Amino acid sequence: MGIIEDKIKDLKEREKKILQMGGEKAVAKHHEKGRLTARQRLDCLFDPGTFQEIDMFVKHRCVYFDMENVDIPADGVVTGHGFVDGRPLFAYSQDFTSRAGSLGEMHAKKICKTMDMALKAGVPLVGINDSGGARIQEGVDSLAGYGDIFFRNSVASGVIPQISAIMGPTAGGAVYSPAMTDFVFMVKKSSYMFITGPNVIKAVTGEQITFEDLGGAMAHNEKSGVSHFACENDEDAINRIKALLSYLPSNNMEDPPVVDTGDNPARTEPALDKIIPDNPNQSYDMKDIIRSIVDNGEFLEPHEYYAANIIVCLARFNGMPVGIIANQPKVLAGCLDIDASDKATRFIRFCDAFNIPIRT
Repeated sequence: MGIIEDKIKDLKEREKKILQMGGEKAVAKHHEKGRLTARQRLDCLFDPGTFQEIDMFVKHRCVYFDMENVDIPADGVVTGHGFVDGRPLFAYSQDFTSRAGSLGEMHAKKICKTMDMALKAGVPLVGINDSGGARIQEGVDSLAGYGDIFFRNSVASGVIPQISAIMGPTAGGAVYSPAMTDFVFMVKKSSYMFITGPNVIKAVTGEQITFEDLGGAMAHNEKSGVSHFACENDEDAINRIKALLSYLPSNNMEDPPVVDTGDNPARTEPALDKIIPDNPNQSYDMKDIIRSIVDNGEFLEPHEYYAANIIVCLARFNGMPVGIIANQPKVLAGCLDIDASDKATRFIRFCDAFNIPIRT
């Protein structure tokens, strides 16, 4: 073989090894928990054949604690761009099978490069988080990487849509960035967000608490409000991310995408005559009214479980995306409290940033 052929063969062998991620045993263990791998998640997210990976061969440069002898495929994160429903998107997906998806210097640089490219192109960013937190062997370089990511989260806020999916035990520094993004999706029974885990809490305070109660999907959907959607599994989360993207413009300089829903805007809805009871002391479900007036009765509701006394959702009128805010008489008689006010305010701010009309 010639020199060029040898180099191409070596390149393909290295690529094949990286595509195996953390190895057969690690991937099988991941699947046993009902979770998709980082690459499978991206395959589900993007239109078939459109995903283009960037920086596949990046390696860490840490030499402490014998790390020079540790090979981490793609340095624990897959980054790239492609199309979702024909529209461009940038994304990264942390690989828990490779050193627990821990974030080191080069891992962070890959994410930062993806964020920079998304911001420059004016394209939404999706981050799929599945990480054990900072790679402690890299010390301050790892922590500096988090700082670089947080800075870009703040710079991109209100400029391009930022969406986070929590699809595993995301701990420590790894949870700050998702909390700064526009929407957070979590998977029930398999994803967790916390600064420090139950074992540390028990050691410090003596309190015993489960992963689910401390930082599970429903804890953050019902109590903290950090998460907007609680999904049944990885596939459900990805499908709902796609649904959310269909309502959003690519950036704050564009209008939301208008689609033909096939629903006649001039239609009448006889059900509206019966939904509101004659007795003002009786409650009713505001969602019945929303279903009656929006296109095809379809809407996407963030924060469904948080501050349920007010409803915020995305829907369409004559194919045009709109944000809807409505009191919910079924819960606390629709009265506003602090959580409901925060929920509505955050939604108004997002719609305002991305040119989405609001109906109250």
